[in-house]
Amino acid sequence: MGLIAYFDCPTGISGDMCLGALVSAGVPLEYLMEKLALLGLGHEYRLAAGMVQKQGQAATKVEVHLLTEPSSDRHHHGGRHLPEIEQLIKGANLPARVSRWSLAIFHQLAIAEGEVHGIEPEAVHFHEVGATDAIVDIVGTCLGLDYLGIDKCYWSALPTGSGTVRAAHGDLPVPVPAVLRLWENRQVPVYDNGLTGELVTPTGAAIAVTLANQFGTKPPFNLQKLGLGAGSKELPLANILRLWIGTESQTAKTPKEIPFGQLETITVLETQLDDLQPQAVGYLLESLLHQGAIDVFTQAIAMKKSRPGILLTVLCAPENQNHCLNLLFRETTSLGVRVRQQQRYALEREWQTVVIAHGSIRIKVAYSYQAGTKIILNAHPEFVDCAALAKATGQPWQLIHQQAIAAWSSLSKDSAQG
Repeated sequence: MGLIAYFDCPTGISGDMCLGALVSAGVPLEYLMEKLALLGLGHEYRLAAGMVQKQGQAATKVEVHLLTEPSSDRHHHGGRHLPEIEQLIKGANLPARVSRWSLAIFHQLAIAEGEVHGIEPEAVHFHEVGATDAIVDIVGTCLGLDYLGIDKCYWSALPTGSGTVRAAHGDLPVPVPAVLRLWENRQVPVYDNGLTGELVTPTGAAIAVTLANQFGTKPPFNLQKLGLGAGSKELPLANILRLWIGTESQTAKTPKEIPFGQLETITVLETQLDDLQPQAVGYLLESLLHQGAIDVFTQAIAMKKSRPGILLTVLCAPENQNHCLNLLFRETTSLGVRVRQQQRYALEREWQTVVIAHGSIRIKVAYSYQAGTKIILNAHPEFVDCAALAKATGQPWQLIHQQAIAAWSSLSKDSAQG
């Protein structure tokens, strides 16, 4: 049975506090140093850990000491764009879950920063979170969770803090814009604990919103160990992140676990139409998909004055929201479009190709990971490929489809045996 981690954040959360709590809970510092060296940044920093006192309580403080000369503001050190960070992580040969989690954290952060600055995620130039110490914090946290065998992560509600903080773009109000956007995208429960200062950093917020199965109260579980990670600030309340680790309670009435995919944020656009020609609807659906919509669908509805109409729904990535909105207003008679952000679990997928008697067919294979093991959940032949072969050969589409499934099943079985 996998372990559950609950992050209790009375004074907030940052990347170094996560590392401190994980080392306190039993992750060897030497293991983190060995795996982090795979990133190729060892000449830029030194990792150290020690015990400190926070309001009379002992906790573990992990620090990333930069070895290269930073600018006058340490937050400006080592700024990187998302593609460069992704290349570092993908090329490091890290454990599968660590790589997947780390990439997801930076992707969520890029989306939030892009929304703040009005640019695409790939164009975001990370200052604070692209610096060497933040990369070490994020990847190191994922390494620690993987080392301990954590399968589910839960977080407490997060304190807002107050005041201002110095950042790459000048003085910013607390919480900083990127943190607010991350909280909004995940609908994170927050509260004011009366403490002044930046309590939740962008790094800490990104780790939490990406890895959290749920925010709020502790789930029912059997506590096995506790990790205490110290923050840098001296506060009236002990500045300690408390990491509770244990196994799921046998008495807890929880649904049977299935291997979910990656949690991601999508934008949902909705509008109802009662005066648009049917031909225009078909054109619009194709145009939206061409503009990057994930999916588009319509439902028949009854509108005011008993007029029949359709409810048009568009699912898209947040970075494609404006493109789809512009198209909706340009190609329809709508006077308003509802916009909301939602979370969804999306299975990872890949293309495989099978060869049947009549030609080749692409197979879309959906999979996820459970306890580090890749689990294939479904596979479907590509409709366009089946249709093309059916037209070219005169064979029934259904027969082509069945043969493709049979060929993939045989190939998958041979691979498993091999």
